[in-house]
Amino acid sequence: MSRVLIVEDEEHLAAGLKLNLEAEGHAAEVEENGAVALERLVRADPDGSRFDVVLLDVMLPGLDGFEVVRRLRAARQFVPVMLLTARSSTDDVLHGFEAGADDYLPKPFDLPILLARVEGLLRRRRWLRGDEADGLEQELDEYRVAGRCIDFRHQVVRGGDGAADQPLTVMEATLLGYLVRHEGETVSRKTLLEEVWGVRQDTDTRTVDNFVARLRRYIEPEPARPRHLLTVRGVGYRFAGPPEGDS
Repeated sequence: MSRVLIVEDEEHLAAGLKLNLEAEGHAAEVEENGAVALERLVRADPDGSRFDVVLLDVMLPGLDGFEVVRRLRAARQFVPVMLLTARSSTDDVLHGFEAGADDYLPKPFDLPILLARVEGLLRRRRWLRGDEADGLEQELDEYRVAGRCIDFRHQVVRGGDGAADQPLTVMEATLLGYLVRHEGETVSRKTLLEEVWGVRQDTDTRTVDNFVARLRRYIEPEPARPRHLLTVRGVGYRFAGPPEGDS
């Protein structure tokens, strides 16, 4: 049974979400205050194991949803987070992703769409951890590069030479997995926005650039001089694996 935390200050909406999630077989809890929800989540295990998904309203009293997810990631908590908000401009959507969210659903939304997106986050997490059979994802159980092991199953980059492990958000792991699977190919920013984030419109590509810069800090020995996550000027990015015989 999946566990969902609903952080929503509109009582009727929170109650309706809880009722419908439980009808779908999930265990759901509600918090109406961002700061209280953050405290609960930060106290959880590092992998966010108390909850499997967080549904987080952006317009909350006290800490707004953007700040909650930003502080959650800064505290090295990587439970999947879906932002819910009436603020649905492209800039707001990208701001949410840059803060560390894994998905973003504008209000008002259709309940079947929300339930499908929740299941999508749960499925993606299971795939990344190897808990669900899928040929494409199973190929990415682990990948070694630059003396580091990208452990997709547990969403973490394991460091070499005594370096600390770096947990990954679902979105970071998905983006890194997409680039690794397309090793040697130049992938445009537009393709990454469409295939990884599901944003199918003309949008600012800073989100992709910011995520790649973050991933470089995780896997590149010299992030300012990348050898693996390479920029293809004017187009996008290309992943170059380790030389043959090197790990």
